[in-house]
Amino acid sequence: MNWLAGIFCLWAGASYAACGQALVLGLDVSGSVDPIEYQLQRDGLAAALTSQAVSDVLLTAGSAPTDIAVFEWSGPNHQILIQPWTTISDENTLRSLARNLRTQPRIAGNLTTAIGSAMIYGAALLDQRKDCWRRTMDISGDGLANTGPRPQDVPAALFDKNVIINGLVIGNGEIIGRDERAADIKELSSYYRAYVIRGAGAFVETALGFEDYANAMERKLLRELQSLALSELQ
Repeated sequence: MNWLAGIFCLWAGASYAACGQALVLGLDVSGSVDPIEYQLQRDGLAAALTSQAVSDVLLTAGSAPTDIAVFEWSGPNHQILIQPWTTISDENTLRSLARNLRTQPRIAGNLTTAIGSAMIYGAALLDQRKDCWRRTMDISGDGLANTGPRPQDVPAALFDKNVIINGLVIGNGEIIGRDERAADIKELSSYYRAYVIRGAGAFVETALGFEDYANAMERKLLRELQSLALSELQ
């Protein structure tokens, strides 16, 4: 019986280790995000996760599903976990997660923007999923860090070699003039590329205002999830 129990324990451990990707998403809720933009961000993430293209990838992962967690961040001491780690094993689980994102009430944050603190918090969450084949953090934001540790000063030792940090920058959709909009996106994207994203293949996706958030998030999720599928096939 002892050998049978041992085999069962090995099987159970192997099944847990078959997590394909741990994906933690950090949403900017600092003072620059008004109530309408806040809800556009929440609804946009929910819509992207349940879009046909993204859900098809998530739900065909088989024995190596994706684990997802979501938190909101603003100042150095404001990081709120709004979606604990959830294994996307079926459509009902995915839709329940999306419903939670749309309906959970907002907790008032700080006016400031502490990207470095958000990265540290996300690293602690990913540390709970060390057995996943790939671990990815997404930081969404509409401005530069102005408080807390600077993103470039967050120690590399906090992240294992298989951790990737991607960015989704949200440009100012209210700026009049195409050139001004392009300059705004370019400046913020350059900042994220220089100081925020990390790891092999890390990238920055852009959204022209919160109205474009859902489309940008869908593009980003597909790129992340499909890159894992391709690497496993190879």
